Amino acid sequence: MDFVNCFRRYCRALVLLSLSGLFVLPACAANGTSAEAEPLAAIPKIFQHAVEYQDRQLVLRDKAKGTTYPLREEKPAYLLAQFTRAIKGNKQGLVFDFNSGHHTVNGTLYFGLIDTKNSRYPLPVYFKKTAKIADGKAEVNLKQLSGKYDATGWRQSGQGELGYRVVNSRGQMIFDGQVSFLYQGGVFRESLSFIRTPSIHNITATSAVLAFETNFNSSATIRLNGKIVARKGPARRFEIPLNNLLPQSKYLYRVEVFAADEKNGQVYENIRRASFSTAPLAGSRKSFTFAYASDSRRGQGGGERDFYGVNAYMLKKLAALALSENAAFLQFSGDLIDGRRNSIGEQKLEYRNWQQAIAPFSAELPVYATMGNHEGLFYTFEDGTSTGINIDRFPFASVSAEAVFADSFVLPENGPLSEDGADYDPNPDAYGDFPPYKETVYSYRYDNVAMVVLNSNYLFSRSFKYWFASQGKTGSLLGGGGLHGYIMDQQMAWLEQTLGAYQDDDSIDFIFVSQHTPVFPNGGHKSDGMWYYGSNSPRPYLGGVGLARGIIEQRNKLLGLMNRHSKVFALLTGDEHNYARTLITPDSNIHPPGLAPEEKLLTRPIWQINNGAAGAPYYAQEKLPWSSDVVTFSMQHALVLFHVSGKQIRLEVLDPDTLSRVD
Repeated sequence: MDFVNCFRRYCRALVLLSLSGLFVLPACAANGTSAEAEPLAAIPKIFQHAVEYQDRQLVLRDKAKGTTYPLREEKPAYLLAQFTRAIKGNKQGLVFDFNSGHHTVNGTLYFGLIDTKNSRYPLPVYFKKTAKIADGKAEVNLKQLSGKYDATGWRQSGQGELGYRVVNSRGQMIFDGQVSFLYQGGVFRESLSFIRTPSIHNITATSAVLAFETNFNSSATIRLNGKIVARKGPARRFEIPLNNLLPQSKYLYRVEVFAADEKNGQVYENIRRASFSTAPLAGSRKSFTFAYASDSRRGQGGGERDFYGVNAYMLKKLAALALSENAAFLQFSGDLIDGRRNSIGEQKLEYRNWQQAIAPFSAELPVYATMGNHEGLFYTFEDGTSTGINIDRFPFASVSAEAVFADSFVLPENGPLSEDGADYDPNPDAYGDFPPYKETVYSYRYDNVAMVVLNSNYLFSRSFKYWFASQGKTGSLLGGGGLHGYIMDQQMAWLEQTLGAYQDDDSIDFIFVSQHTPVFPNGGHKSDGMWYYGSNSPRPYLGGVGLARGIIEQRNKLLGLMNRHSKVFALLTGDEHNYARTLITPDSNIHPPGLAPEEKLLTRPIWQINNGAAGAPYYAQEKLPWSSDVVTFSMQHALVLFHVSGKQIRLEVLDPDTLSRVD
């Protein structure tokens, strides 16, 4: 088999990776090995006790009972790829085709012009008419947007920007997109478009990262305050580092993308403009504000509250409020989406909906995200229950929940590598038996504040909670993996090292630790949330064997680390869909009977500030041992604002929907 054909087979296999869930490595033998003989992805050792291939399909086998559970068939309703395909033009306008071969759409297409030149936060203003989507296809007559409806001057310039919204026949919003178009010689044509508009990330005193994506290969030129600072491409996805910047300075940036269509002799271009400000020098102790929230997965109430996995209504309001309060950054810790899918393409669609909801604002506002339990992405095996038995997808480096999350976002990469090398690693001499921590565990700083972001849902399986509830004791768990709320040992070791470095840094006054799972649940998660009704039995299971320390022991290890580093001011959590400010003191009742250490675990108070009120359905307050330590509890939607002024912090909590004060 020649190299070209081999490479084509490899590309087809990568497509199957996204659509089928099985990662197939193609054999490129000289005699042309058949697809049936191509090797399958190696099963990680932590799953080999129960997961195997049967007739080239993954199965889960309970060897003790002699029962085999087949892999659940993936049935995604929609995939990201079907909404980002090429769009055709004709004499009347643009023709959209949302078919994917297996998935189709029927419903309504809303559309409207976007003013990218005169609007600080460009959004479409929808036209009074709509287009019908039938069997995945819709046609937009752009000539309707002429005369008094031509708000952007496209008839005169011959080019414009169209926003469109896909709504299915049940009225559920599925996808927001935008496309640039040309009108030349009486014919409309799709032009070079930003399918992910420019957003700013990872801001420091002297650097930042600019990210965006175009609909086809393009070259990009970046200008800061009018000066060219980078030229990249050709590519579709861009993550461009901006270095050698001045501290505490505002930069106007201009992104220019270009592409040549040799067939039509056409050169396409597109431009976006926005601004950002760098951080002060470390330890300057300038006054600034930062924002915190979590849990924006879809809510109830209709409309944009259920934007296919995302409460886009509340998320937009939250981001807009953060910018209006001049927040330097927004920390968002988990359950961005409904997630917990068996399809990579469907999970990516939800991530894109999340990004699209904040797109006008993330051009200026750096947003730092991490994983919650709803960011889980699974292989699920049929056992007759609605949830099935699930494990993290593999190969871990490319299709695990962690890898897909990292591929979808732009975040710091200074965390630990993985849990490889831990005492419980079944293959300590090789890397790859655990998912990467890349861009799900990290730290960053802004002036005198350090933020340490943890992944409390690593290697997550939602099967654990139900298994422990039914068993009531330890034992073997089919499949296995990480436990909701459990910080594993390599991550814990990295946390200790990172806290130590910030503790010894004289320019840092406050350390915040953020994770999705509350250490002290107050409403909605007393059955897990690092508590599990006070049981220490729950723990991760690897290779059918539970780890040495249970959830309460590991929780105490985490608390001890934070207590020993006196600059740790607060723990920022989510998961519970409410706002709760809790002051845990050395006298707080935090241990289940029989598990209290001889000496007090805490020697000083630590705040837990839970804000899972970014749009997910609410939880009311429950009775727990530390309930008397809850200072404020609210089911209102909330954005937490920390106003930092030197060595003082003032907390303010606002409802993004009503702008009323929550705390």
